Amino acid sequence: MINASTISINTDILRPTQVEIDLDRLAANYRAIQAHAAPAAVMPILKANAYGHGLVEVARHMQSLGAPYLGVAFLEEGILLREAGVTTPILVLGGIIGNQIPRFLAHDLTLTASSVEKLGQIEEAARQMGVRARVHLKIDTGMERIGVHYYSASSLLEASLTGDHFEVEGIFSHFANADAADQSYSRLQLERFNHVLGFYSSRGISHPPLRHMANSAAIAGFRSSHMDMVRAGILLYGVYPSDDTPRTVEVRPSLSWKSRVVYFKVIQPDHPVSYGSTWRSDHPVRAVTVPVGYGDGYFRSMSGRAEVIIRGKRYPVIGRVCMDQVVVNIEWDSAYNGDEVILIGEAENGAAITVEELADWAGTIPWEILTNVNTRVPRVYKVTADR
Repeated sequence: MINASTISINTDILRPTQVEIDLDRLAANYRAIQAHAAPAAVMPILKANAYGHGLVEVARHMQSLGAPYLGVAFLEEGILLREAGVTTPILVLGGIIGNQIPRFLAHDLTLTASSVEKLGQIEEAARQMGVRARVHLKIDTGMERIGVHYYSASSLLEASLTGDHFEVEGIFSHFANADAADQSYSRLQLERFNHVLGFYSSRGISHPPLRHMANSAAIAGFRSSHMDMVRAGILLYGVYPSDDTPRTVEVRPSLSWKSRVVYFKVIQPDHPVSYGSTWRSDHPVRAVTVPVGYGDGYFRSMSGRAEVIIRGKRYPVIGRVCMDQVVVNIEWDSAYNGDEVILIGEAENGAAITVEELADWAGTIPWEILTNVNTRVPRVYKVTADR
């Protein structure tokens, strides 16, 4: 973990293009979600390198905050966290292949069981290893990815009562459209899930497994879906899922993406810029080169649309985004080698560029912007000096 007071030192020795993660903001976001969702517990979702924020560092930070559970997508992510010393329970949300199960058990990872067959494989592997597996049952209420269909879930739930070598710790589903203005499908999915959960009362089971369904959009706008636990994904990182999601939780972006000017030039009239010669000026302009490109996750589709902030002012990226560099038109303003260039984040004067803006320029969604910041971009972690 890098103290905020050492950031300037590290920017001298690392690549000029960096992602800065504000761990204090991340903690504040977690606590805000916790307060909003109470009494439901909060599971931070850390898949895809913690939405570009850095899997191991974010997991350690969430563990230090007392998160009761962490969620990842794949076995490899869970193993990486265990090897990094993370001891918090970890649910692997994705589908499993039978020969992976011993590795889940060896690293004390919680499995998602989506069929009677998978549950049987978990039982057998746990029996052979002499351990007791932890399992969450996945119910498909309308996503059609993984999970037993809600209308045929009873066989899986019946089988889940018979295992000697696994404990069904949780049962969950996932919303398809919780970030939409029209919540009718989400209400239908919740109704389907609640109908499945009626299995437990019908069997006289007073303490059913941990129930969870709410994602970031449902945390903010669908309180009746919170149940025992909510899964905080993009909202944890300070980004709302959509314009239609009610702003009910006060969160702030925890990620900034910055680079520096590495070259200054004057471009003469009718001298095209970058591949394809798609941009040219009819008058002399000053321009700077910035060492970031689509090889870092700065999408080529943002060519001719993106803007950056230099010295508190927004300027356009001109020509096509290259793999490793972009060119910025500063007209006749001044900029110098080493000047900070803000790709995502806020300048001291309040000028800001958001993840949502990059998503709009790229024709995609904020999730894809965050998760596509390449791992060749160093992550620097900021925390209050006296923390």
